[in-house]
Amino acid sequence: MTAPATPKDGGIDEQASGRLPVAGAAQVRRAAVRVVRADGRAFGVVLALNALAAGVGLAGPWLIGRLVDEVRAGAGTGAVDRLAPWLLLCALAETVLARWARYLGHRFGERALARIREEFVDRALALPASVVERAGTGDLTARGTADVAAVGTTLRDAGPQLLICSVQVLFLFGAVLLLNPLLGACGLLGMVGIGCALRWYLRRARTAYLVEGAANSDVAEILAATAEGARTVELLGLGRRRIAASRRALAASRSARLRTLFLRSVFFPAVDSSYVVPVAAVLTAGGALHAHGLVSVGEVVAAALYLRQLTEPLDTILTHVEQLQSSGASFARVEGLAGAPHTDPAGRAPAPDPVDDRIEVRGVRYAYDGGEEVLRGVDLTVRPGERLAVVGPSGAGKSTLCRLLAGIDAPGSGTVTVGGVPVTALGPERLRRQVVLVTQEHHVFLGTVRDNLRIAEPSATDRELWRALAAVGADGWVAGLPDGLDCVLGTGGHATDGSQAQQLALARVVLADPHTLILDEATALLDPASARSTERALAAVLSGRTVIAIAHRLHTAHDADRVAVMEDGRLTELGRHESLVAAGGTYAALWHSWHGEGQFSATGTDSAGGTGRAADTGAGNGAPSGPAG
Repeated sequence: MTAPATPKDGGIDEQASGRLPVAGAAQVRRAAVRVVRADGRAFGVVLALNALAAGVGLAGPWLIGRLVDEVRAGAGTGAVDRLAPWLLLCALAETVLARWARYLGHRFGERALARIREEFVDRALALPASVVERAGTGDLTARGTADVAAVGTTLRDAGPQLLICSVQVLFLFGAVLLLNPLLGACGLLGMVGIGCALRWYLRRARTAYLVEGAANSDVAEILAATAEGARTVELLGLGRRRIAASRRALAASRSARLRTLFLRSVFFPAVDSSYVVPVAAVLTAGGALHAHGLVSVGEVVAAALYLRQLTEPLDTILTHVEQLQSSGASFARVEGLAGAPHTDPAGRAPAPDPVDDRIEVRGVRYAYDGGEEVLRGVDLTVRPGERLAVVGPSGAGKSTLCRLLAGIDAPGSGTVTVGGVPVTALGPERLRRQVVLVTQEHHVFLGTVRDNLRIAEPSATDRELWRALAAVGADGWVAGLPDGLDCVLGTGGHATDGSQAQQLALARVVLADPHTLILDEATALLDPASARSTERALAAVLSGRTVIAIAHRLHTAHDADRVAVMEDGRLTELGRHESLVAAGGTYAALWHSWHGEGQFSATGTDSAGGTGRAADTGAGNGAPSGPAG
């Protein structure tokens, strides 16, 4: 009960038009503020502890400077004995406070990451199937794995460290300025080199990391599409094309990676060589000022120690700047899902309930991604309880029409309604109660049998689950599993064959209980024995429902209430089997060819080739195509 997967062919350029959006810098900042506000009290406690730790840490250099001045003034060992315990106490207090702050910071980061993950899953599930198909599952997978993990690492590890170090830097600079404004000014002037290097890096890093993330998504997409469509690639001899496309994607990824590596190789050496400048500037200026009696030796020593102490937190901050840029780009990609089209956008008034089960198609035109029109003014009415077969040559637009009927795509012009309500206006929960598309693409999700079935109806009881399994003939093999409904399927669990996977998909249809089923050759990829078993299960599912079937095998059309013939994106014939055969048109030619009575048509009208097998009725022109065709 899912839309067909869409293997892509081509590299980065071919996928660029359908790429999922990326959040802008302002949107990322607002999202970061939202994350902090969601756990504002914990963030405030972490900030306060960091401030206390930094404040206590300031006492050490000041005490050492005081000690130097007292010793120069002639104080004995008593001054050292008096101040040494305070030095030890301050160091201990700073360690305890910093460790406590880091612990609470890690907990804050984990909670924030959990919220980001949950929000990402909610947004991903709300994406229309057509949006995911055009963007590619590789992009969505990369965002949900590598990008979310990068954001999590920053929140959990780098975030607390950066917070602590930022507070320490502010306090240390403040301490130098309070100790002696002239020495503080010298220290700030010594930081100019670091500031210039940082500015140069930040102006280039975000764009470079976004390009790198997009390139990695393209690599993931092309590998996933090639692996998923491996049988089709082999059958059609597309191996060299896929290898060439993979090499282009890898070359682009390597180029993007080298760009970010170049930025780091310039930034870090420049920063490392700049750390010594502020300390040298303070010692040089301090010596001159002391010679004129403007500062004491203790003040110079304390200022130098403060600036030397500044090296560690500043080094941590600048080291994590690279991670911040990388994770910031990742956060932009994760947050970008908020800008993608959703099946039920916030703020939109809920659509009214359909008044009945009648499906109306009026003046529908459609083109894929700005290409030539695949559907050219289609008008069709499907009555409740009717069985309609859609036939026609390959590229006629049959699968495209079914995608529009199922609400996967929206027509470029015209309307597709169910009970007077546009199907695209119905949210996913309501739409699946109305229309479900069943293809040969079926999925077994990692989890138990119960989990796989409750995707369609989360509130279903075990009794209802067993009833759905029995309806499609799957109750026998499920009952034979070690744990029945609790048996884990997928990797590390029970491996299902094609027939069992399709039966689970059909059981989900039974649980969803839609009034209309659209069949896009649901058994085409199964072996004959499995196909017969699945067709028997399918017959039980179809009972009492409206059925729209793309008829690859014309016996399906023979048994239908009506037959719709598609040619070149138009509905050219519509009627009962007997009437269309008697009319002597396109359907009659297909029917006679099916029985080996006609000659092969060079134009493709009879794509079965008069062999006695079903006519080829693949996807419409320009449609995303794969095994589901």
